[in-house]
Amino acid sequence: MIAYDVSGNDRGPVLVLLHGVGLDRAMWDRCLPALERDHHVVRMDLRGHGGSAPAAPGTTLADLAGDVSAVLDEVGADTVHLVGFSLGALVAQRLSVDQPQRVSSLTLVSSVAVRTPDERAAVAARLRAAEADFPATVEAAVSRWFDDDWAAREPELVESVRRTLLGNDRSSYLACYRVFATADAEIAPLLGSIQAPTLVITGSDDPGSTPEMTFRLERAVPHARAEIVAGARHLLPIERADEFVNALSKHIERTQS
Repeated sequence: MIAYDVSGNDRGPVLVLLHGVGLDRAMWDRCLPALERDHHVVRMDLRGHGGSAPAAPGTTLADLAGDVSAVLDEVGADTVHLVGFSLGALVAQRLSVDQPQRVSSLTLVSSVAVRTPDERAAVAARLRAAEADFPATVEAAVSRWFDDDWAAREPELVESVRRTLLGNDRSSYLACYRVFATADAEIAPLLGSIQAPTLVITGSDDPGSTPEMTFRLERAVPHARAEIVAGARHLLPIERADEFVNALSKHIERTQS
């Protein structure tokens, strides 16, 4: 069972929002009011997150993409504007490869891509750390995602993100983090088959989903355009919701003109 909600303009095009590992569909809350005006918005909790069913060991990227497809079938969405953040971006890439006829536009937010050996070693180390000491891994993620100024401005937000991460079922989190840590190698040879107009966007200060990764995706996906948001870190749709929504809306408008 995949938990999801549908909101917004039921006469508008369908916009699908996929979150990152350890988070849930609430990560899009700051973007939602603006997006609902013109779009029929579908937000879902990926398998192993939020209100959805657990993720078993051995869960694959194709499994997660299949869940998204099943939800779209359930809500009667034949074609969608697909937006994925971090792990959700990898899921969106997989769905765009497997069902290109379904994706009118693709937006990849804070996405990893074609990790170098050093980048692969770093994420493998984070996976091992999560297996050994999950609370410490949560604190490390919070430190990567929030700089001191942002944490001081919004301590309640920092605590909310921390609670969401700590509230994950550990086994499900590890199963999905393993997908996040490895699936870029699986999808990399297939990126050239993505047909949808694609926006690839990240923050200039994101240490994990770096601008260089964004430029790699721009080079690999045939109809891709990269955008870097100055001064932003990983949680772009939360940290810079207005700028993100503006970039997404312009991208969708370009695909419809």
